[in-house]
Amino acid sequence: MDVLKYAIIGSGTMGREHIRNVNLLKNTEVVALCDNHDASIEESRKDLKNKPRIFSNHKELIEADIADVYIIATPNFNHIDILDDIIKTKAHLLIEKPLCTNVKDCIYFKKIAEGYPSIIWTAMEYRYMPPVAKFIKEIKSGTIGDLKMFSIREHRFPFLVKVNDWNRFSKNTGGTLVEKCCHFFDLMRLVTNSEAVSVYASGAQDVNHLNERYDGKKPDIIDNAFVVINFENDVRCMLDLCMFSENSRLQEELCAVGNIGKIETGVPSFLSGKSSSDLSIGLRKSSDIQIENIEVDETILKAGHHHGSTYFEHIEFQKAIKENLGPQVSLDDGLKAVAIGQAAELSIIEKRIVKLNEILKG
Repeated sequence: MDVLKYAIIGSGTMGREHIRNVNLLKNTEVVALCDNHDASIEESRKDLKNKPRIFSNHKELIEADIADVYIIATPNFNHIDILDDIIKTKAHLLIEKPLCTNVKDCIYFKKIAEGYPSIIWTAMEYRYMPPVAKFIKEIKSGTIGDLKMFSIREHRFPFLVKVNDWNRFSKNTGGTLVEKCCHFFDLMRLVTNSEAVSVYASGAQDVNHLNERYDGKKPDIIDNAFVVINFENDVRCMLDLCMFSENSRLQEELCAVGNIGKIETGVPSFLSGKSSSDLSIGLRKSSDIQIENIEVDETILKAGHHHGSTYFEHIEFQKAIKENLGPQVSLDDGLKAVAIGQAAELSIIEKRIVKLNEILKG
């Protein structure tokens, strides 16, 4: 296979994680970096194997026409403007989550991308964390019978510091339940194999960023929430989010219950440095609990902050390019995850159940 040439748009934390993982792939090369923040570019150079061309404007990068793949890893609020231009390239696209900050922009981009000749893949890498991937496989294979309940708990550290503090305000991120939690809503849709009907959420900004001010403005991103989602097939899902819980044994915990059994797994915090986690299965008619320890290779683990998932996502993305397959995570998947997050944010504000059909109107 010819060398696959990657251009990274956005060289912040996630952009650098993509660079490190592309470095681990065969027959790949990062040929360009695009960012208007010099310090981020300089930091990214530490992860590069070669000397790519540097651009400060995505339009100049597009005009150069030197890449087979564009990875969009810019701040959330920049996505739609970049996508509006990059859709003209016909290159393969890997778009960091969330697809856009709101449903209206997601619907617009999905429409203009109709008939696009190359792969457009929404980066929902949590699907590819090894313990989560095994968890999904067991549910899909019927190990616990017919799924009835699925819950995700994420107890973690606060949002990291970003360039110009863009992630302190919901207008830039879409809100915490869009920016961060679209991952979990994507997993819920995948595991239930169904669509969300209604959302009820209770949440607030209780601890983090309360004393911070940026140009006189106070951050407005929530730091904890409970979100309950009803799906078309009557499966109930719940998210338990807390972002002032740094010292947790597990950062994410997943539990699914079917009519014949229960399956659980977790993901260690990247701050813990742990490389493995357990997956347990308990069937109702058995007195035994099956426990499997799932290990992630240290090299892969060190390439990012998402328990190896970015590497495995890239493996599947590259395979789709090589074999001319469709994306495993489509624009519709990206749209629906944002929609659930937007519904949850609205539910908190208006203190009511929000129907998904009112959100999906755009």
